[in-house]
Amino acid sequence: MELNGVVIEDTFAEGFPIWVSRVLITAATERLAKAAATEATGFACSVIMCPAEAGIEKYVSPAETPDGRPGYIIEICHPKKAEIEHQLLERIGQCVLTAPTTAVFNAMGEDATEELKVGFKLKYFGDGYEKKVKCEECDKTLYSIPIMGGDFLIESKLGIKKGVAGGNFFIMAENNMAALMAAEAAVDAISEVEKTITPFTGGIVASGSKVGYTNPKYSFMAATTNEKMCPTLKDTVEGTEIPADVNGVYEIVIDGIDEASVAAAMKAGIKAAVTIPGVKKITAGNYGGKLGPYQIKLQELF
Repeated sequence: MELNGVVIEDTFAEGFPIWVSRVLITAATERLAKAAATEATGFACSVIMCPAEAGIEKYVSPAETPDGRPGYIIEICHPKKAEIEHQLLERIGQCVLTAPTTAVFNAMGEDATEELKVGFKLKYFGDGYEKKVKCEECDKTLYSIPIMGGDFLIESKLGIKKGVAGGNFFIMAENNMAALMAAEAAVDAISEVEKTITPFTGGIVASGSKVGYTNPKYSFMAATTNEKMCPTLKDTVEGTEIPADVNGVYEIVIDGIDEASVAAAMKAGIKAAVTIPGVKKITAGNYGGKLGPYQIKLQELF
C-alpha cells in the first residue's frame, strides 16, 4: 500500500496498557502556565528509565478553562496504578505548586474510571492554614493553600483511567533532514488530536532501542540500541531493516487515554509525514504481541 507515493508497510504498532491522568494547569499568563506544564512533564520520555511518561497535550484558552485563565492540559502516565498517584503528587507538588499563580483542575471528566485524592493530600503543604473554597467561575470546590505568591488552588481529586502507551510509527527517508522534517510535521499534526501525547523530546525518538534485551556486559543499561534500524550501520549489520535508499529514520511514540485516540493520532501523524519530499517508507515497531495486547495496524488506519 502507498500513501502519497510512500510505502505503508503491512505491519502494526504494538501498544501496552498504562494508567493515565489528564490534568489542567492554569496561570495568570500563558507563559507561566506553559512553564509549569513543561516542568511537570520533565524527565518523562519512557518508563524504560524515566519515572513516568508525560507530556503537554494542548493549550486551553481562557474561554474554555474553569477559572477563565490560560492553561495547558498535561498527561502523566505510569504502568503501575500504585505509582501514578505518587507521580502526580511529586510533579504537581514540586513543579506546579511552586510555580507563580498556578491552579490545578481535573481534566479527565467522564473518561475517568477512578479518582485519586491528590489535591486532598497536597493541601497539607498549607500546614493547617489551608482551606476549602468555592470557585465562583466554575462551581468547583477547591483547596486553597497559602504560599508566598498568594494562594495555590487545586481540586481535591484527579481522575485516572487505563490508557494505551506505545503507539508508534517509523519514518524512513532518503536523508536525515527529510526524516526530521517529516517527524516534525507528524508531531504538529498529532498535537491537534485530543487526549494523546508524544512523550519524547520534541515528540521525536532519535535513538530506538531493543525491547527486553540488555547487554550482559553493561548491567547498568536498561536498554541498548536497535542496530538493525541504524542507517549508519546498514552496510555492516547482518539483517539490517534499513532499505538501500534510506539514510534517515525517526520514530514517533504516542500515549493516550484509549486505543481509538492513539490510532487517530497515528493516522494524523502519518498523513502529515508522507507530505514531505524524500520520505520513502512508514513502518512500525512490534514485538510479536509480547509487549502488549494492542495491535494498531498501519494499513487499516487508511
